[in-house]
Amino acid sequence: MAVRARTCGASRPDPAQKALPWPSRGSRLGPGARRPATGPPRPLALLLPPLLLLPLLAAPGASAYSFPQQHTMQHWARRLEQEIDGVMRIFGGVQQLREIYKDNRNLFEVQENEPQKLVEKVAGDIESLLDRKVQALKRLADAAENFQKAHRWQDNIKEEDIVYYDAKADAELDDPESEDVERGSKASTLRLDFVEDSNFKNKVNYSYTAVQIPTDIYKGSTVILNELNWTEALENVFMENRRQDPTLLWQVFGSATGVTRYYPATPWRAPKKIDLYDVRRRPWYIQGASSPKDMVIIVDVSGSVSGLTLKLMKTSVCEMLDTLSDDDYVNVASFNEKAQPVSCFTHLVQANVRNKKVFKEAVQGMVAKGTTGYKAGFEYAFDQLQNSNITRANCNKMIMMFTDGGEDRVQDVFEKYNWPNRTVRVFTFSVGQHNYDVTPLQWMACTNKGYYFEIPSIGAIRINTQEYLDVLGRPMVLAGKEAKQVQWTNVYEDALGLGMVVTGTLPVFNLTQDGPGEKKNQLILGVMGIDVALNDIKRLTPNYTLGANGYVFAIDLNGYVLLHPNLKPQTTNFREPVTLDFLDAELEDENKEEIRRSMIDGNKGHKQIRTLVKSLDERYIDEVTRNYTWVPIRSTNYSLGLVLPPYSTFYLQANLSDQILQVKYFEFLLPSSFESEGHVFIAPREYCKDLNASDNNTEFLKNFIELMEKVTPDSKQCNNFLLHNLILDTGITQQLVERVWRDQDLNTYSLLAVFAATDGGITRVFPNKAAEDWTENPEPFNASFYRRSLDNHGYVFKPPQQDALLRPLELENDTVGILVSTAVELSLGGRTLRPAVVGVKLDLEAWAEKFKVLASNRTHQDQPQKQCGPNSHCEMDCEVNNEDLLCVLIDDGGFLVLSNQNHQWDQVGRFFSEVDANLMLALYNNSFYTRKESYDYQAACAPLPPGNLGAAPRGIFVPTIADFLNLAWWTSAAAWSLFQQLLYGLIYHSWFQADPAEAEGNPEVRESSCVMKQTQYYFGSVNASYNAIIDCGNCSRLFHAQRLINTNLLFVVAEKPLCSQCEAGRLLQKETHSDGPEQCELVQRPRYRRGPHICFDYNATEDTSDCGRGASFPPSLGVLVSLQLLLLLGLPPRPQPQVHAHPSRRL
Repeated sequence: MAVRARTCGASRPDPAQKALPWPSRGSRLGPGARRPATGPPRPLALLLPPLLLLPLLAAPGASAYSFPQQHTMQHWARRLEQEIDGVMRIFGGVQQLREIYKDNRNLFEVQENEPQKLVEKVAGDIESLLDRKVQALKRLADAAENFQKAHRWQDNIKEEDIVYYDAKADAELDDPESEDVERGSKASTLRLDFVEDSNFKNKVNYSYTAVQIPTDIYKGSTVILNELNWTEALENVFMENRRQDPTLLWQVFGSATGVTRYYPATPWRAPKKIDLYDVRRRPWYIQGASSPKDMVIIVDVSGSVSGLTLKLMKTSVCEMLDTLSDDDYVNVASFNEKAQPVSCFTHLVQANVRNKKVFKEAVQGMVAKGTTGYKAGFEYAFDQLQNSNITRANCNKMIMMFTDGGEDRVQDVFEKYNWPNRTVRVFTFSVGQHNYDVTPLQWMACTNKGYYFEIPSIGAIRINTQEYLDVLGRPMVLAGKEAKQVQWTNVYEDALGLGMVVTGTLPVFNLTQDGPGEKKNQLILGVMGIDVALNDIKRLTPNYTLGANGYVFAIDLNGYVLLHPNLKPQTTNFREPVTLDFLDAELEDENKEEIRRSMIDGNKGHKQIRTLVKSLDERYIDEVTRNYTWVPIRSTNYSLGLVLPPYSTFYLQANLSDQILQVKYFEFLLPSSFESEGHVFIAPREYCKDLNASDNNTEFLKNFIELMEKVTPDSKQCNNFLLHNLILDTGITQQLVERVWRDQDLNTYSLLAVFAATDGGITRVFPNKAAEDWTENPEPFNASFYRRSLDNHGYVFKPPQQDALLRPLELENDTVGILVSTAVELSLGGRTLRPAVVGVKLDLEAWAEKFKVLASNRTHQDQPQKQCGPNSHCEMDCEVNNEDLLCVLIDDGGFLVLSNQNHQWDQVGRFFSEVDANLMLALYNNSFYTRKESYDYQAACAPLPPGNLGAAPRGIFVPTIADFLNLAWWTSAAAWSLFQQLLYGLIYHSWFQADPAEAEGNPEVRESSCVMKQTQYYFGSVNASYNAIIDCGNCSRLFHAQRLINTNLLFVVAEKPLCSQCEAGRLLQKETHSDGPEQCELVQRPRYRRGPHICFDYNATEDTSDCGRGASFPPSLGVLVSLQLLLLLGLPPRPQPQVHAHPSRRL
């Protein structure tokens, strides 16, 4: 039987002349052969049973090379395995380091991590921390209610009567166009001095509070001045709270009028554009001011809605969505004669960030046409709210209708769906300037326990789309003490620069009565909030005793993480909470879904699972064993979890009581010892309170040494556990130098460096000069090689990381190294742990040459190359036949480690599909690799360039010549809408188009949050050695693939492609921008969650008579003509935003 061969200098034989009986696509494959993966058309890999690889029967008198037989390639693989193992045994020093630990057994103790005790202790500590904030909140809320009750309303109060620190005053004085500068504000604004405070990451003044008032609220209004008057008394309570608990951070009162008073005082962080901050739109205020909501928004898109009115409606809906939190559910529909959802969501969905984004984008596509049909809109909304087969809030139910007006009251619909119990509140919004009778809209709201609002212009949108919260707050106020329950928020970004925080909230109620014997006031005054920085909670968790891969995490009732090592948002928009689900923080599987559900339900539990984890650099996937333990944090909505690998059950605790030994080991940290003992990097941990941090490890080590000359490792200002373990590991690793590394010639084995890293925070690199090229993280727990070595048995190769878009490695002047590392496992008295990782750094060029020899017919590098005679046949090898044979080592992530092709050396570290797409696809199709796709919801992307919006907004009404000549047209709503479009387009052009993050957020923000799709590859189920063919006619290629034992390497030998007519599709590994998973599909299978356990949506004593007042816009030719003349003369009056307060807001 003849085997297809590559003859020297000959072209590839015609496929018709193949003598090898390849299995046909429909035939039965032989034993041990693998059936090709099914799927879309792609090069088919047919497997060769080993028996088919017989010697070549070459033509007489011709010299020829055949593809290596399987046993030959297995022999090469064994040689590679032996060479790697031999080098690691000699230089890695795993066995010697074990002996060193045993020889120093008297210097440390083995401690045990008991998961249940640990997690219960941490949960208790967090509960105590939060409880102190709760007590402060209650004192503030009680005091506020009493201060307001004792306050006497002043109708004639003036700005000069009020003295306070206006947090925005400095910024406004610097801005000559500021509203208050133009008005000549008469308020007596304090000028304060501030001192830098590291706890607040800001300059503060502890003697005063600061006041922030939204830009669209007039500071001189009677309501605001009275609010400033009575809230001034809170200043002393804030100070007393801080005296009792010096760890308190921001204490804030957010008033229902929009005033924010916070302590300590600090200047407001003025944004670049418009300051759109309004406390009533903050996540913590919304959560504290009302119970969860089921909301259906219906929008009138009949033909009468055109131009600015439609634009106002779209903006109003978006602003309304921003008043909802993750505890709420919502849907949005448009209606004319019929009603239909504006998006793909056919039922109520959770009002999370991604769902609201879908709504906001869909709303922009609404087009006005047809006639108004209130009945269709309301029937659709009631049907949505009555659907009990879906997840929803099951508390407040409401319909929000936006319209330009109409005559129909649809009483029959309310009688059918909502009366007599009136469980659904109806809020109506009259949008735009028009001459319709608003009585029907007012009647709808008043007869359904809702409220009627008018939105005549842009300036009224934000105020009137959030005031419905006052109505929802009525049952809470009437419930009294029962409703005074502290709630804790999701994680969000603090507006004053504190970083990520959670906030405890407590509603503040109006306890006044309108007169003797009158009904109790039912207005919410506002919400008290106290921030807790995530970093303060993290400090209560064990970190370094859990090892590099152990961690603590916490989630809330939505499954969002409060604590997690993967909670690292690259950019934050403080208008939105940081909502990273536990199943997105980790790689999702059924076990984790079960754990998440149990935690949300407030249960205790423990479970050992096999799961997938991403490497720290997000290039690799490892299958690992993890132990999960969880308990609820009492008095909160949070649950705490602990994750431990089995090898982190025990840890070392140094016991260096001998001060002489302390000094001796400490000397090995001094740079003067580096030349003989190797360079030492120390982990930048908080060893002592007075230790100055630095990103430069040399500088950090210098700071550390200087501090240690002043204090001892047993000092009370230092973390004795961290210091003792650091000094112990300094001595341990120095002994490794002494016993192993110093006497070895690294050049003999082409090594650039040897190294050891430890749990104690030491990374020792030998020789000292190798430290110049050391790029790994000095914190072992944050080094990818360290964490992967702990999770994998054997030797872990890590090639230099390369981006496909960057230039290749430069080998001429720089020496490129490949890390090989392995964990040191100790067994002490039956207790197993892994306290260190050791390894070597291979010289890429030298090992590439060595790789060729090991995968050749030579036994050593000095032996002459074997030549194939004129009348003989030979097997190809990776050295002699490198023009025809491709030989590579690829790691478990699919990245190139070594190649016999010199031109590929500068591609080491790249994903192999970028080097040989055809071969990588074959390896994937034959299950050598599998892949995991996931989404990173915390990525940051550069802002997209603004698009060309054209000359006019979409949907604007364009009048004809006939319209201009028709006097009736000038008195119509269409004409009014057009002139509004022109007027507000000039004045508020940036308001419609301003990026909220840029307008409201940090002025330094240059990027926006986005979703990135990640793809990682990892070894599949194939462990055997076999051969295959990539069948592609004249371009067919033989290849052999085999895993190297005790490594993370795959050895591949393949024929080099001679043509590219069958070039396969390239597998992608690089992170790509994505819209994320399809939201319309995700909402059909929502993740498990629970809402807050309290709901206040009804009270029999509620007075619903205050339901909004409005006046119609009567058609007056004289008024309209005057307005048009003002517009034509270019004299538009400047709009003066006002506070729209309920009549009962007068206190």
